[in-house]
Amino acid sequence: MKRRPEKKKHRFSLEKCIWLAIFLTLLLSVVTISITMYFAPTESSPENPYGRVKGDYVLMLLQCVVGVLAMLLPSFLQKKWQLVIPSRMMILFALFLYSAIYLGEVRDFYYNVPHWDTILHTCSGAMLGALGFSVIHFLNKDERVPMHLSPAFIAFFTLCFAVFLGAVWEIYEFTADSILHTNMQKFALEDGTLLMGHNALKDTMKDIIVDTIGALVMSIIGYISIKYKKGWVEKLLLHRKKEIPSTKGSV
Repeated sequence: MKRRPEKKKHRFSLEKCIWLAIFLTLLLSVVTISITMYFAPTESSPENPYGRVKGDYVLMLLQCVVGVLAMLLPSFLQKKWQLVIPSRMMILFALFLYSAIYLGEVRDFYYNVPHWDTILHTCSGAMLGALGFSVIHFLNKDERVPMHLSPAFIAFFTLCFAVFLGAVWEIYEFTADSILHTNMQKFALEDGTLLMGHNALKDTMKDIIVDTIGALVMSIIGYISIKYKKGWVEKLLLHRKKEIPSTKGSV
């Protein structure tokens, strides 16, 4: 009986180390990118026509700042609304930020690793689907809004919720590209060559499609979990400290 708490404590300390390591990596990236951007030339020179200029670091800096703020968000929610966030969700969230921001933008995985962006968007669709189950869990448990929802409706809501947030992200990318002249929607090659027509739209549409696929898979898994009382979804649910979520059968 005494060994189980020790294993749990060790697991949580390992998760905190992973979280802290990723947070410090993003924070350090903000500092180093800011310094590099300050000393970078404004325009490319004939000696180094494809070298990075100040504008090339704007997107890196923006993404790293967003990543740092995103990693502070769970702690804020836990204190503000007394939320309990499953450790599995916390680690998946941190690893996703590390893969998307540090590896993707800072280390150029989006350009150098085939289908890196597609893989991340598929995973994000699934993660947003899991978040959708938590949202409907809060609504369903609210005594002021009593609801008895069918598993099919819960799965459908989750799918719509995840696809909606995926679309909001694409709006954010389009807005950033328009205002800051970045290339989040990959309408240009790494050397600045503009894509035309269908090729310019390809990245955005592909992101929406794979977001939907990831969300659909999570919705189906959630439907099976709720319908047949498997208890899979409950392990990923966010809940308040005063709530005791059921282990099987309902969301």
